Amino acid sequence: MNVNADPHEIQKFSELAHRWWDPTSEFRPLHEINPLRLEWINARAPLSGKAVIDVGCGGGILSESMARKGARVTGIDLSDKALKVADLHSLEAEVEIRYKKIAVEDMAAAEPEQFDVVTCMEMLEHVPDPAAVVRACAQLVKPGGHVFFSTLNRNPKSWLLAVIGAEYLLRMLPRGTHDYAKFITPAELSQFIREAGLQIQGFKGLSYNPLTKLYSLNQDTDVNFMVSCTKPL
Repeated sequence: MNVNADPHEIQKFSELAHRWWDPTSEFRPLHEINPLRLEWINARAPLSGKAVIDVGCGGGILSESMARKGARVTGIDLSDKALKVADLHSLEAEVEIRYKKIAVEDMAAAEPEQFDVVTCMEMLEHVPDPAAVVRACAQLVKPGGHVFFSTLNRNPKSWLLAVIGAEYLLRMLPRGTHDYAKFITPAELSQFIREAGLQIQGFKGLSYNPLTKLYSLNQDTDVNFMVSCTKPL
């Protein structure tokens, strides 16, 4: 089976893996948006006691925070280095998480409908076939469970802010972090979600104010956006 992953993308994040938990590093935006993402997820699917899988978990920032909410968390990724960083950090923090190096499609075949909550954040814009990832996430979640996605919209504003602004002007991210051609519009993601048999509960925008240097949740989905879905019973 061909793995739905871009080796260049895996290599890119592997090379930065040792900096994943440094809140002043290239991953600073992830640290800063994580509390907002976490509370948004927890408000829609209370995490305590839930079986959760974090798809494309990277170094485990979201995985750990969900485990601290009382969830039984599995984190999957294809970067050995990122998973080693995630595993080490969870041991040091004394947070119990199961990390696995496995493609989401293979995980869906191995453990279908085993999870109450599936999160797939900031990953869809980094894979060759995002629709296949959405389908796999739909397979992983139990009927009645929740699936959460986040990604970057594709339009001139997002190119200006997420690529030119964040990577070149503000230097919040390394140059080349994002490939604008892989950005996904809400309409495209909605189609992937419906085709996978999930029901959309709502969209949420995530914005950065360069003056206050703060992120906020709002209804502006022009750049970063999240979507909440459920699997029908």
